[in-house]
Amino acid sequence: MKKTAFNLLALFVFASLVLSACGGAVAVATEAPVAVPAATELPVATEAPSMDLEGALSIVAWAGYIERGETDPAYDWVTDFEAQTGCLVSVKTAATSDEMVALMNEGGFDLVTASGDASNRLISGGRVQPIDISRIPSYDKIDPRLQDAPWHTMDGVHYGVPYSSGQNILMYNTDVFGDTPPTSWSVVFEETTLPDGASNKGRIQAYDGPIYVADAALYLMYNKPELGITDPYALTRDQFNAAIELLRQQRTLINRYWHDAFIQMDDFTNEGVAASGSWPFQANLLKFGGAPIDKVVPVEGATGWADTTMLHVDSEHPNCAYAWMEWSLNPKLQGDLAAWFQNIPVRLDACEGNELLGADGCVNNGLNDFDKIQWWRTPTADCGDGRMECVPYHEWVTNYVAVIGGR
Repeated sequence: MKKTAFNLLALFVFASLVLSACGGAVAVATEAPVAVPAATELPVATEAPSMDLEGALSIVAWAGYIERGETDPAYDWVTDFEAQTGCLVSVKTAATSDEMVALMNEGGFDLVTASGDASNRLISGGRVQPIDISRIPSYDKIDPRLQDAPWHTMDGVHYGVPYSSGQNILMYNTDVFGDTPPTSWSVVFEETTLPDGASNKGRIQAYDGPIYVADAALYLMYNKPELGITDPYALTRDQFNAAIELLRQQRTLINRYWHDAFIQMDDFTNEGVAASGSWPFQANLLKFGGAPIDKVVPVEGATGWADTTMLHVDSEHPNCAYAWMEWSLNPKLQGDLAAWFQNIPVRLDACEGNELLGADGCVNNGLNDFDKIQWWRTPTADCGDGRMECVPYHEWVTNYVAVIGGR
């Protein structure tokens, strides 16, 4: 176990260095990003709120989101913030969106980096407060497609600041697929013989979270149009039941339900896993580290996560929190985060001039696939068209737990 962890850490650091060597030009699907000079240093935090800073800040975050150079000295966007503001940052790592919601319900934290399947619950549950974007001067630099996104904006009110986004890609073993890479999610949902001549049974993984029901619904939306699915997060009872039945069928193929990125990487390296939904983070680290791994967004498209920094309703350090939300949008941090986590920056000018990210970094991380992505959000009874007959999230939870448990 220690040897495996060491090897993964070595691969992680090595791949981070390799990523900086990737070259090429960046193409943006909608409008060209604003050109900026090469960002070699984090900016001075001149846009701090006018109110007194409290000297501390606590953040609930995904692993790898709030780096201070402890894993790799090249990736540090906390130390300078602390030095310039006096706000000492503490981080509580959460492994799932459900854990983030639970921690914010408990309280005692200032900020959370919430995905769309958590942010709507935090808003409706009254656990986060509206954001005064006039205190965040860089807000207008955010990708316009994200500025008013429905997973953090309700009735025109902003409840957070976009931080990061990325897609749930199909990762596959190139030794297994050879010259015929997968083009459909069918390879993880339907029993089939893979190009290496062996069955996919026992060689497939799936994400360990109720929001994965949307991945099944997306597959059905494309392959069974007679179900009438138009939104994988707004499912009628019949549509939802069809997705759950597909997941029950998939369970017979599953090697592991994953939520730990490094365990999944080890499974692809050492346990014979052939294909799985994953994040660009794992796929790029393995590929650039020399493993026979590649990734694709299949013909059906993909689900994705767009994470938002949100302020707890009872935050004890709101001024430090506002200082961080502004700091989190500077192009150097956004580019470094994209290089580290293999995500897409929320401000597109961060794609240029970042030594760690490289000229092709944003494209490698899925920049041009934005319109193919069905972004995570919390399912509710409201179908979005006036009908109140869609299956709410709590039923996604109970049914997905039952699927994993073999029921």
